[in-house]
Amino acid sequence: MGIRHFIDLDSIDTKTLRQILDAAHAMKRAGKRTPLKHRPKGIKDAVLAMVFEKPSTRTRLSFDVAMRQLGGQTIPLNHTDLQLGRGESIADTARVLSRYIDVIMIRANAHETVMELARHASVPVINGLTEKSHPCQVMADLLTFEEFKGPLKGRAVAWIGDGNNVAASWMHAAVKFGFSLRIACPAELRPETSVISWVKREKGDVVITDDPVKAVRGVDCVVTDTWVSMGQTDAAHRKQLLKPYAVGNELMAKAGKDAIFMHCLPAYRGHEVSAEVIDGPHSVVFDEAENRLHAQKAILAWCLGGG
Repeated sequence: MGIRHFIDLDSIDTKTLRQILDAAHAMKRAGKRTPLKHRPKGIKDAVLAMVFEKPSTRTRLSFDVAMRQLGGQTIPLNHTDLQLGRGESIADTARVLSRYIDVIMIRANAHETVMELARHASVPVINGLTEKSHPCQVMADLLTFEEFKGPLKGRAVAWIGDGNNVAASWMHAAVKFGFSLRIACPAELRPETSVISWVKREKGDVVITDDPVKAVRGVDCVVTDTWVSMGQTDAAHRKQLLKPYAVGNELMAKAGKDAIFMHCLPAYRGHEVSAEVIDGPHSVVFDEAENRLHAQKAILAWCLGGG
């Protein structure tokens, strides 16, 4: 069996993603005790290195608790804890970490850092977030959708706001799981051309518009994200561009009758979403946050050889 990296949803076949998602459902139902069929062999001796180039709440806690509940151990490492911070190459870091631990999760500034780490590591590497994608988050989002709305295939989801890294992973997911995705964003903040081209090649049902009302009409789920991500320096300009894309009660009312609202957090009430929506009856954001734990547990189990 080759090394099972979890870098992006577009590079993993649908059958495997479905198995990981089903395992996440089973693990959530089981609580803290992971079902034996989903527990990798040797997990009690396994160690997860968690590398953070960016601060984190949900990614850090969910991966840490997930590995512990599987029966393994964790070592959290900030960028400054490693010689990476002083110029050691990513390749050498990957080779050294591989001699000590069993799986690496990295929350990186640059996607290429994750790719290079995976090229040189002899253990699985998990993308905990880059500027290009956030696959672990979207696996948790898909888990949440299925809990509240049932099977994904044939359903409709609207992404409102910045066509960012999370939006890219939603685009990958729409193709892999066979649902419709409608993205409403300003022209300047559209998803990357490479992701749009991949969706077209795969004949995915993804529509990109600048009209949020058109995007949300009749959908099963509305998703948004913060307007300014860590490291971005054009906050004032981005807020001005995205102001028409705020998700309030009026926009949410255009969605399907029992539509749910999701946001990967942290959220800024009064900006990308109103308090009435995120704290209202449509919101499932804290179920979504909890599901990071269950999705990540399933991803770790798969990376470490679980069925």
